[in-house]
Amino acid sequence: MSLTAATLFTVPPFPGACPASIVRPAPAPRTVERGVAEALVAAIRRERVGGAFWAPQDPWARFTGSAAQTLPGNDPLTLLAAMAGCPVRCTGAGAFAALSDLHPGSAVHSDTLHALVTAHLLAPVTWHDPYTGAETGPIRLVAQLGAWRRLIEDNRHIGAALGFAAWKQDTVAALLWGGDGPTPFAAPTIATLDALPPQAAVAVWKARVPAPFLARLEQSGRPLLEVEDGFIRSIGLGADCVPPLSIVVDDLGAHYDPSRPCRLEQRLLIDDPDAGILARARALLDLIAASGISKYGTGSGTRLPRPAGERRHVLVTGQVEDDRSVLLGGGGLASNHELLRRVRSLCPDAYILYRPHPDVEAGHRKGFVAPEEALALADAIDPGSPISDLIAMVDEVHVLTSLAGFEALVQGKRVVTHGVPFYAGWGLTTDLGPVPDRRGRHRNMDQMVAAVLIDYPRYIDPVTGLPCDAELVIARMGAGVHRENKALVALRRGWGRLHRTLTRVRHKI
Repeated sequence: MSLTAATLFTVPPFPGACPASIVRPAPAPRTVERGVAEALVAAIRRERVGGAFWAPQDPWARFTGSAAQTLPGNDPLTLLAAMAGCPVRCTGAGAFAALSDLHPGSAVHSDTLHALVTAHLLAPVTWHDPYTGAETGPIRLVAQLGAWRRLIEDNRHIGAALGFAAWKQDTVAALLWGGDGPTPFAAPTIATLDALPPQAAVAVWKARVPAPFLARLEQSGRPLLEVEDGFIRSIGLGADCVPPLSIVVDDLGAHYDPSRPCRLEQRLLIDDPDAGILARARALLDLIAASGISKYGTGSGTRLPRPAGERRHVLVTGQVEDDRSVLLGGGGLASNHELLRRVRSLCPDAYILYRPHPDVEAGHRKGFVAPEEALALADAIDPGSPISDLIAMVDEVHVLTSLAGFEALVQGKRVVTHGVPFYAGWGLTTDLGPVPDRRGRHRNMDQMVAAVLIDYPRYIDPVTGLPCDAELVIARMGAGVHRENKALVALRRGWGRLHRTLTRVRHKI
């Protein structure tokens, strides 16, 4: 196999990742079509990949500008420097000595460069998808390397990651890795803050740090990145210690806090996705709708019967009452019982189906509504059917800030928001909560999905441990593939059942 290809093109060593090899020897030298080498050089130059681009000594930092590079004639970095557009001066003989002292852009330089790229990066090797091992095209793989570069560069300034539960760190580490050393998980203490350089950013899971420390952190003036679970998360509950397959990282604010802008809101207001991203968003919409993917799993594939025939069916989704999204975005409404009461007053003749929040039903969080109290307002309670199946069965969905409202939009349902979720105020929902005036640009679902599911979150492949795209995570979830510590999850679920029993006993007393 070409040692040049294997040396220049490797997967960054993300923490915990086990990628498939991306460059393998071809069974026999391959014929390469004219123009492929030129396109590959252009892609490599555009994405600035090749060599250890993630390391502190990024070769591309050296190749920036027009200064001539003096390198050995047998060093693969000589070829990379030439692909970067730098003039090279070779010392000694070697495979790349023919590039020495050629003027970049000249015909002889281009011909020599493309011939060497063909001989070392194309003809003797095959290129393979790092997630599946399937053969792929070199330009597609270079684009993936470029996506990883952008992720790593976004993380380089993170000096500490605070508030991350130990069971979550192994999965999240690769998504916050800055290319040098381990991901800096640390205890949320003043000593941790004082030890950081002034310009270092802090990634924080706010719900898991003490309030006094959080106040000190926010007053410090240092860059702050809020981290939360992504919108397509896992097969199983976070409250059961099932780690997330996606997170969101926001340098402006939390997506569930309507009191101030966040990066997701800014993208919805300002960005105009190109045709390629919109086509991808449309395909993703169709895939999610067909597979029944939701935040915590997949649908059953079985269509639920409509209990009341042609009568209008309304789904009301309960929430964790002390969740930050409810406290900050609930518009003053903080009770599942009150939400049910409001929906019944708005829909007196509808068949109302109440869905308790899975974390509450599992006994982990606050928000329990006694069955007799719920059934005084709703016609039925369904804690067990997949949420995507319930959404498919009903005519409309009423939410406070629940992600189920966004999932209902994906299925083309009418959605009424009583609080201020991130998807309210864009012309897609009927909004009864105090949506801030700064929103108001109308968005269609393709544009919404492009921002919410493609651009904003970060995803991790549960098989290889590599950062990936939404499509791969959805495919893995659809196949039932996920990550979890089975013993820890079983223990957590057992504790939840005990807590749920005690809660219901106390309520009856």
